[in-house]
Amino acid sequence: MNVSGSNQEQESWYRDAFIKNLTVVLLGIVINYLNGSMVHTFHREEVLRENPRYVLFIHLVLNDMIQLFITISLFICTYVFLTINVSVCCLLMTAAVFTTQNTPLNLATMAVECYVAVCLPLRYATVCTLRRAHLAIGLMWATSALTVLPDLFILLATEPLSFFLSRVFCDRDRVFRSIYSVAKRDATNITLLVTVWLTLLYTYFNILFAARSASKDAKKARNTVLLHGFQVLLCMMVYVQPMMLKGLIQLFPGSFSGVQFTAFVLTQILPRFVNPILYGLRDKTFRRYLKKYILGWSWPCGRMKSFS
Repeated sequence: MNVSGSNQEQESWYRDAFIKNLTVVLLGIVINYLNGSMVHTFHREEVLRENPRYVLFIHLVLNDMIQLFITISLFICTYVFLTINVSVCCLLMTAAVFTTQNTPLNLATMAVECYVAVCLPLRYATVCTLRRAHLAIGLMWATSALTVLPDLFILLATEPLSFFLSRVFCDRDRVFRSIYSVAKRDATNITLLVTVWLTLLYTYFNILFAARSASKDAKKARNTVLLHGFQVLLCMMVYVQPMMLKGLIQLFPGSFSGVQFTAFVLTQILPRFVNPILYGLRDKTFRRYLKKYILGWSWPCGRMKSFS
């Protein structure tokens, strides 16, 4: 009876693992196919490549593609291999944290661009240039580096060489396990959380006030802001993911695997699914070009709209 019960539990675990892995892989394929189509469309159309708004958007798309590939690979590794080499885990985890932190920063930058377009239209051409868009992207990566690289330095200073040759369940808390890393992570997450939210609130409330005018673009921006709020909230969950996991595990101590899977989908996959819909498919200009390349339709390319 014990052997039979053990076999049933093992079969149940394998079935559960297969369903979860298949789910995240299929979601990743669908999202990255859509994102890849947008990257292709962007590089084929000069009118998109010369617009700072679409430069920031396509950086968000590329960042999401990298993030999805790495995080889904890590998710699968935890089920297939259970443990992996610490050095390999450090590289993958660092890249995953880099790209995950970039997303809210990219959204805040896009909010600033939207604010300038609606509230300072006469200065838009001088403030929002391609050079400044590329500079903003560089600053995003530099900011993410300041939140991630200290973990590596602390790890090298506090762990023996044997630790890097060992195998571990690839999780940020298990690799960067120093109390200094945990304290640093919480402090930087709170700082970025406050900074990004203040930026979003300032820009979006100014856009909402401007939407009271008769400007058609301002009214469209008002509708866009309402949809962006939900998406931004999802992306900001990455900052509170460790605290959310601890709280859920305390509430459901017997469902550790289910809690991790739910948190992974909510914080890592769902925001990347919403991104191309809100910032790509809803934009009339981008959607017009995208349809031409995906479906082979010959859509007329009219004058570019600021908002969809």
